Amino acid sequence: MRTLIDLLTWVRLWLNLQGEESGQDLAEYGLIIALIAVVAIAALEVLGGGISTALDSVATALSGAGPE
Repeated sequence: MRTLIDLLTWVRLWLNLQGEESGQDLAEYGLIIALIAVVAIAALEVLGGGISTALDSVATALSGAGPE
């Protein structure tokens, strides 16, 4: 009988620990979002000039002020 009580106590403790992993998941998602933000900022720094030039070309073509 004592073994059964010990087993049930262990199962209850294990289930309680399983419920506390939501904070860990939240931290992992936060790290992933931070990594994506760093990569996006780095990409904008590297490609920023090219993107600006391309958008200026499109704006000029749409306004009709550029060569046809």
